[in-house]
Amino acid sequence: MARKNVLSGLISEAGEKFTAVNSPQTAPAPERSGGYKGVGALGAVTRSIDALAAKADAAKEIEAKLTAGEVVIELDPDMIEDSFISDRLVQLDSKFEELVEAIRLRGQDSPILVRPHPAHPGKYQIAFGHRRARAAKTLGRPVRAVVKKLDDRDHVIAQGQENSARADLSFIERAMFAGRLEERTFDRETIMAALSADKTTVSKMLSVINRIPKTVVDAIGPALAVGRDRWHDLATRFDAAENAVRAEQFIATQDFRDAVPDDRFDLLSRFLAGRGTIKATVPSAQPVSEWLGDNGAAKAEIKAGGKKFTIALKAKNGPAFGAYITKNLDRLYQAFQDETKSETGD
Repeated sequence: MARKNVLSGLISEAGEKFTAVNSPQTAPAPERSGGYKGVGALGAVTRSIDALAAKADAAKEIEAKLTAGEVVIELDPDMIEDSFISDRLVQLDSKFEELVEAIRLRGQDSPILVRPHPAHPGKYQIAFGHRRARAAKTLGRPVRAVVKKLDDRDHVIAQGQENSARADLSFIERAMFAGRLEERTFDRETIMAALSADKTTVSKMLSVINRIPKTVVDAIGPALAVGRDRWHDLATRFDAAENAVRAEQFIATQDFRDAVPDDRFDLLSRFLAGRGTIKATVPSAQPVSEWLGDNGAAKAEIKAGGKKFTIALKAKNGPAFGAYITKNLDRLYQAFQDETKSETGD
């Protein structure tokens, strides 16, 4: 198949080639022992857990092959930049916090893969391991990394194959990665190799991304539980031009915004299928009042609506004044509470 031996041309700094991730010599991952899987709900849960574990093993195997025989060094996080193509919709979430805590407790178990930055000498660009690098930076620690000389094609293949093997990357995130590769004029063979996917799967990914407006995809989010077929069904709804406008109105509703990504997908899907209505109205513009100080040298726009109260400062010393307010919020809030209590007699 086209994706075999896609990394066979990658050469280490020592000049030695390493085995391609999908080469015929690569032995299949050993089957996990588990005995009788069972049937029904229990069997489905067991098989699902095994599938996730297998994906985690596959990701580790890919990393091991890409970093085999290479020297692991420590790099300053400030010297590392993200890949030129993003592969995630959400970078910071609860799983990221768990990763930070894990690295805090036991250190960075596996190195990331970087290449010398093609445009900024002395810096590096991440092929895979973005969240590990971000976690290390959060903790103020150096990043354990392997450095390889990769051209753009090999860079995105290494990035895509490692990420595709992970269990926490959703279909729509993989589809958006495919779309970004296409936008940068990578050929279909490279996209297939990067995603470890056949031509039909890649075509469906690109069909979904090219039919659903980007603002809608971004608003829904990763939706980890939603697979290819359901995304494809949603994409067909946008063949009707008016649904793009209807979707934009719906994603602005409070019900939609308050939901988690999987539920957002369901809400929008039902709405476009005619089985839901807009229950919450699109928020209207909040009334704006102004404050002028120091003969107009300082200005503040004040918006009040519901439980939100926003002050936007505009002045030469606006940032400094804002920092002063932030620094004294505890004192101001305490003074507000004391004054409120005295007025109410509590």
